[in-house]
Amino acid sequence: MATTFIDKARITVRSGSGGNGCVSFHREKYVAAGGPDGGDGGCGGSVILQVDDNLSTLMDFRYKRKYAAENGVDGSGGRKSGKDGKSLTIRVPRGTLVRDGETGEIIQDMSGDEPFVLCRGGKGGWGNAHFATPTRQAPRFAKSGLPGESHEVVLELKLLADVGLIGFPNVGKSTLLSVVSRAQPKIANYHFTTLFPNLGVVYVEEGTSFVMADIPGIIEGASEGAGLGHDFLRHIDRCRLLVHVVDVSGSEGRDPVADFDAINQELAHYSPQLAGRPQIVAANKTDILEDESLLEALREHVEALGYPLFTISAAAHRGTRELMLAVAGRLRELPPVAVYAPEYVPRPPKVDMSEPLQITVEDNVYLVEGPWLQRLIANTNFGDYESRNWFDRMLRESGLFDRLEAMGIRDGDLVSLYNLEFEYQH
Repeated sequence: MATTFIDKARITVRSGSGGNGCVSFHREKYVAAGGPDGGDGGCGGSVILQVDDNLSTLMDFRYKRKYAAENGVDGSGGRKSGKDGKSLTIRVPRGTLVRDGETGEIIQDMSGDEPFVLCRGGKGGWGNAHFATPTRQAPRFAKSGLPGESHEVVLELKLLADVGLIGFPNVGKSTLLSVVSRAQPKIANYHFTTLFPNLGVVYVEEGTSFVMADIPGIIEGASEGAGLGHDFLRHIDRCRLLVHVVDVSGSEGRDPVADFDAINQELAHYSPQLAGRPQIVAANKTDILEDESLLEALREHVEALGYPLFTISAAAHRGTRELMLAVAGRLRELPPVAVYAPEYVPRPPKVDMSEPLQITVEDNVYLVEGPWLQRLIANTNFGDYESRNWFDRMLRESGLFDRLEAMGIRDGDLVSLYNLEFEYQH
């Protein structure tokens, strides 16, 4: 049964909501006026992404598209806080880009070992024990937990390889990779192409090694989506160096110069930056070379363009050592594998304030609740000055402060918005 290589997936993730706080009073024989003892709700679990080097494809996301962390448990009496919801860890292959599902902007490049919190869990609500003060000894209110975050994202795998093997199908790329590394790609004499990229670590000498990827054969028209080329060209985006394998044997009646130019033209159509990446040309199958002029024509052509050419026979293990030494030497001169910087900036959510907020007064505490207020608080970064200003502007536009003043609020009275409290100042 053939393995399907999946390198793009769209999923929806949701973190857990916080548990609600509890209203409870201590009741025990011989203990008078035990006081409030309602516990806080637990925090919701977060959704965390973690690199797993045992994964090489996004196959796990082909059938499961929705992922959710656990909600926090409600608080209970006896000052017992609810249990925090269990966070959900989603494992992805190294080199996975996480993009916003709507804009396509990069949220995170999963190339390192650090876990990334994609959706933070909602905070738990406060129990009535939280509101007890010397002047407010029996608060009969608690707070609801905040909702979790939800995000639709696109996962896109871009292999983390130093060197990419490019060339037409059946030119010997898989054979070369198997000879110079411990990779075991499927090798056969077929003209279509390798069905998915193979990675191999090439050990050149003590302290010198690099990762090489056998990229599926690019065919003419790949940049327009022909064959598999369009899907797999993204896997050489990160490669610092390209090894262009060309069949010079003439055994199939191909023109090495035309093949070389056709592949480079496809690269240029797909990405001008990719076409400008350093290349080393490997003239392969020299052990069955039928016409020496084919090799010499290719040599003259590529060296005129500034590319070095090495003659090899991957099948006969000839010239491969010299080629790998040259590759290692060139890599020492090049910058490290590219890691994409995040470009996604969370947009302020669209807040529908048409539904009125519920305001109740308990012992000079103004309790404000409402679904849109929950969402507003959950999406506000109170550590950021601009975000706090935006939050304050939304409250003013909703008419909340006008309603509080109409209800007789005075300076110094406490306003409680879920897990946020402040003293009112006119």
